[in-house]
Amino acid sequence: MSPNLASYRFIRSNAGALVAVALVSGAANVLTLSGAVFMMEVYDRVLPSHSLPTLVGLGLVVLLLYAFLGLFDLLRARILVRVALRLDETLNAVVFRSTVRRALLSSGDGDGMQAQRDLDQVRAFLSGSGPGALFDLPWMPIYLAVCFAFHPWLGLTTLAGALILIAVTGLTELLTRGAAQQAVAAGMAREGVSQASRRNAEVVEAMGMGGRLCAIWGEANARFLKHQRSTSDVSGGFGALSKVLRMALQSAVLAVGAYLVIDGQATGGIMIASSILTGKALGPVDLAIGNWKGFVAARQAWRRLKETLRTTRPTAQTMKLPAPRARLSVEAAATAAPGGQVLLVDDVSFALDAGSALGVIGPSGSGKSSLARMLVGVWPARRGKIRLDGASLDQWDPDQLGPHVGYLPQDVELFAGTIEQNIARFGAAPDPDAVIAAAQAAGVHEMILRLPGGYNCQIGHGGAALSAGQRQRVALARALFGSPFLVVLDEPNSNLDTEGEAALSRAIQGVRDRGGVVVVVAHRSSALAPADFILAMKDGRVQSFGRKDEVLPNFQRPTPAMPRVAAGPSLTVVPAGAV
Repeated sequence: MSPNLASYRFIRSNAGALVAVALVSGAANVLTLSGAVFMMEVYDRVLPSHSLPTLVGLGLVVLLLYAFLGLFDLLRARILVRVALRLDETLNAVVFRSTVRRALLSSGDGDGMQAQRDLDQVRAFLSGSGPGALFDLPWMPIYLAVCFAFHPWLGLTTLAGALILIAVTGLTELLTRGAAQQAVAAGMAREGVSQASRRNAEVVEAMGMGGRLCAIWGEANARFLKHQRSTSDVSGGFGALSKVLRMALQSAVLAVGAYLVIDGQATGGIMIASSILTGKALGPVDLAIGNWKGFVAARQAWRRLKETLRTTRPTAQTMKLPAPRARLSVEAAATAAPGGQVLLVDDVSFALDAGSALGVIGPSGSGKSSLARMLVGVWPARRGKIRLDGASLDQWDPDQLGPHVGYLPQDVELFAGTIEQNIARFGAAPDPDAVIAAAQAAGVHEMILRLPGGYNCQIGHGGAALSAGQRQRVALARALFGSPFLVVLDEPNSNLDTEGEAALSRAIQGVRDRGGVVVVVAHRSSALAPADFILAMKDGRVQSFGRKDEVLPNFQRPTPAMPRVAAGPSLTVVPAGAV
């Protein structure tokens, strides 16, 4: 969904609610005149006549009007809260998907959760008192007109005060805009340091990096607080100034009214009513200035939100394609890291038929993991095509392609929940037989049964309740869930013991037997045992591709002999299992 379309849909779906808010605000502002009219009647009618029944009657009427005023204010607040919730309901799924996609399309700099916080900021503003002040501002001319009707001098005095307060509002906008933007940028930098330190807590603690990282975070936090303090100081200072100006203006209106009463041009009731109306006329301006910080923050959040939705616009709706069953082909494909321009994989071409297994080898930095990401569509091909049964990956809807792809990344990440949910990819009401079949294919079924709760075992955030090897094997079962046609495994045996490696070999062979295609990126040769093809990479390019027995011997070198030690005790090597 594009940002403009999302905005249009939101406004259109809430047009009735916004009209209702405007009508309720109008009724409330009309009823606000009750206090001024009541005071005018008391001074001009009740006091001269000493009529107690008139006073009681006026009091009952004004109490009834105040009750309706409170009701209308309550209705407006409740409607605005529901409009804010409707905004969240309209955009939360889009924002979440955009947050995930942004992690794939950007270099990872900044705060990845900023879009969701922006949505929270806009929702909080809409459900607060700020929008009410904006709906009240158009009624300021009505109050001014009533003051002019009382006497031109009263209207001119009120108008002069309104212009001064509007100028204060403009200065508030100009002086807080830059500081607010800098505060957001500093907050994102601070959050980035915090998240990186949390993700690498073990490294930070083990190597004594906590003090330095704390200092870096402290510097970022100081910049954030500095800009936030500047914004608060400006908005708070002008808020105090506007309050003083409004009180001074009310006193000025009283003074002008008193002069008119002395001169016989107005009554005492008009004098008091004009002072009350001045406060009501300038109240929304005062409230708007007081909420200006929130308004600026919400406006900037909405702009960032629209930019996020624009830059991470999802792929267009595509026709559903038949499940791939025959062939994976890579045609002169190239890719680069998100936000990068240097090609990490360039001009890679090969094809695999159903039932094949490819082992990808090469030195570190040769582009093996980048190739794996490109094959599953995590990193889109900058050039060339990745095709499944002739259809390129960009012709697939990601949610429709997902069930046909199994992916085990080099850095395994599980989600908080049960083992069953993780294996089933958090699908709604997954088939228990399919979950168990995937676990058995990965050779992890027995291990899961030994855990507390079995498949219902809660593994915590990131799979913290499991060891590294257990996480890798559960992630392998997740990759095999649903019998996907293409299975891509990046260093799948990096944390596995001998039993786990044997289960991995059986899982790869199982995919081949059922007619799938497997691509295995590996440094250790044990993961290549079930492969029938080998692709060797160097500097992001294909160095060799062919059948395993033809390619692999050319890349196997004998281990250099250990140098002889001139002196010292001898070392006897005991064969494994002899003890």
